[in-house]
Amino acid sequence: MTTTRFAPSPTGWLHIGNLRAALFNYAIARQNGGTFVLRIDDTDQERSKDEYIEGIKDDLTWLGFTWDKVEHQSKRLDRYDMAKQKLIQMGRLYECFETPTELDLKRKKQLNMGKPPVYDRAALDLSEDEKDRLRAERGSHWRFKLDHERIEWTDGIIGDISIDAASVSDPVLFKNDGQILYTLASVVDDIEMGITDVVRGSDHVTNTATQIQMIKALGGDVPRFAHHSLLTGPQGEGLSKRLGTLSLRDLRAQGIAPQAILSLMARLGSSDPVELRANIEGVVTGFDLSKFGSAPTKFDAEDLKPLTARHLGTLSHHDVADVLTSAGVPSDLAEPFWQVVRENINTLDDVAGWWTLFRDGATPLIADEDKDFIAQALFLLDNPPYTADTWTNWTAAVKEETGRKGKQLFMPLRKAVTGRERGPEMADVMPLLQTKPRV
Repeated sequence: MTTTRFAPSPTGWLHIGNLRAALFNYAIARQNGGTFVLRIDDTDQERSKDEYIEGIKDDLTWLGFTWDKVEHQSKRLDRYDMAKQKLIQMGRLYECFETPTELDLKRKKQLNMGKPPVYDRAALDLSEDEKDRLRAERGSHWRFKLDHERIEWTDGIIGDISIDAASVSDPVLFKNDGQILYTLASVVDDIEMGITDVVRGSDHVTNTATQIQMIKALGGDVPRFAHHSLLTGPQGEGLSKRLGTLSLRDLRAQGIAPQAILSLMARLGSSDPVELRANIEGVVTGFDLSKFGSAPTKFDAEDLKPLTARHLGTLSHHDVADVLTSAGVPSDLAEPFWQVVRENINTLDDVAGWWTLFRDGATPLIADEDKDFIAQALFLLDNPPYTADTWTNWTAAVKEETGRKGKQLFMPLRKAVTGRERGPEMADVMPLLQTKPRV
């Protein structure tokens, strides 16, 4: 059975980059009738916070995700310690004593000599007496001893990959303070939870190579791996510095629809065009991992706004009843109001502005040369209530009185009534006006 997982670290809010991994793994599981595991990577007790855990769940629920089980790595520390002891007994995990400063000096020396900055395994040459002395002086960390051979697999997106393990430093699995790192915790969890497919960012390719050796050393089955492209900004700039402004909670606060986010992220970086889907089930149905490429993918948050607008245009007033009520729209006007404005808003945040305009009137936009014309036109307009015929009758009377026609007639009146150059049909606007337009 297909089993996938999403393993966020609760050290911050979920952002748009995290979502790609979540969505891809979710789609694979659901397409195959499999299991989707939400695995909280909270081994960093100092930085992990309960509010972030709840935030992750809340954001995923808002988008429509469901999960079959929740796991917390902080509750599985005994499993990681068992794996540690097993690897030590096998001779695949060894204790090291270099400080960060010493390791940095080693790397610089290797680079100056034109060599790759790979750990030299000096710790393997230490005697027991030397180890005892170093333990008394400083902390230690533990590294996995890689077999120096080629590590190969067929990636679900990149294709065939071959990495020479000798070109990679033996990865650190346990820090000086004893904290287990993601590299081993993920391997142990993937084995014991029966994870069959793993999709993650292309920055994990080298990490995947080392984890494949760990999985085999611990007797597990190697999952199918796929590495999606990394996101950049619209000009190709790194996205990492902007992730603080691209959290899902921030996009949500801006009025971006979940359907817009899902629809864009399910196709961004693939050969298929973006198609607006009504929900996550529709996204899953149209998802095809084989259509994705490995080249860096440009992401522009502005692209979410027209998708949100298109989605809102498909909704009925019942779908947004809470929003209309919060904006103060009377229940008897909710349906006609929504029919008029739904294709003229970018996000639901725009609803309140439109109702304020209809209820209190707009700040008119009047060019100097149109001041007399608008004053004359408003003199010809009765007080509300207005009907569907009001606009036609009014503009005909203004045309007759002033001689204006076409754009010179209609545009100044629109700007005076709504304070905007564009918007819904004025024949539909007039019946919603609760007060006579003012100069």
